Amino acid sequence: MTRVDHRHRHLDRIAEVRAGAVAEKVGYPIRIRTAEVVRTSALGAGLIRVTVGGEGTQGFEAHSPDEHVKLIFPDSDGVTRLPEPNGLMLRWPRPSPTAREYTVRAYDPVTGELDIDIALHPGGLASEWARSVRPGEQVHVAGPPGGLIVPFVYDRYVLAGDITALPAIARWLEALPPTAAGWAVIEVAGPEEEIELRRPEAVEVRWLHRGDRAPGTTDLLERAVRALPVSPDERTYVWVAGEAGSIKPLRRWARHELRLAPHDYDVTGYWKRGVADYDDHDHEHDHAEQPVHADH
Repeated sequence: MTRVDHRHRHLDRIAEVRAGAVAEKVGYPIRIRTAEVVRTSALGAGLIRVTVGGEGTQGFEAHSPDEHVKLIFPDSDGVTRLPEPNGLMLRWPRPSPTAREYTVRAYDPVTGELDIDIALHPGGLASEWARSVRPGEQVHVAGPPGGLIVPFVYDRYVLAGDITALPAIARWLEALPPTAAGWAVIEVAGPEEEIELRRPEAVEVRWLHRGDRAPGTTDLLERAVRALPVSPDERTYVWVAGEAGSIKPLRRWARHELRLAPHDYDVTGYWKRGVADYDDHDHEHDHAEQPVHADH
């Protein structure tokens, strides 16, 4: 009996979705990789970029701005427990290993270098690791499990989020065609957390400064996005990510006020106040670790 090779079927599906008119999440073969830290660099005051490479990153899957990977860390006893390959998937040990999920900022198939931008905050497992890790150290990377493929057929794009969404928004802006139009609305603490963004000329970037208010406690992002002059006569795609509670009203805004079809928007909680390792199961997207707040 002839065996059918399904290893690259996801690439065909990605091409089909990109050539169509409706966004779709496409799954990839999921691998566990041992990579080597190449360098780290500060991006403004709020992000550290960790660049990894080596033989372990060869053939990495990178197709969509919202892709995420899990960085796996040693447990409290110092033992690192890794998932095992299981066909095109991974078999994870129980209980789950100590891990954090982060957006794939960029992958260079020529050099094999993979960039992961990590939001900084005191006491965070991955952010403290990013501050202290040195070139040559190993890191275990699982995923990505897939990505949301969005055909570039829209008149306008609305991209919005806090600093945990900034790496994905930056990748979105670089992926959009040069003729794309719309807005990128990003909440940060202040101008020191702003970074340079490469964007299409007709996409306006609006920075929102939260000041000394805690992340995820304001309606700054919601109000700014609602104020955008979105026209019902234009086809618009909306992508929003950030603190789950603060962006929830924007899911209702996209669904009920803009009356967008489900495939025309994606609003995802990347983190939640009071939860150290939040996961938005409803949307199966990535999240970023944030401080645990005792009052939530």
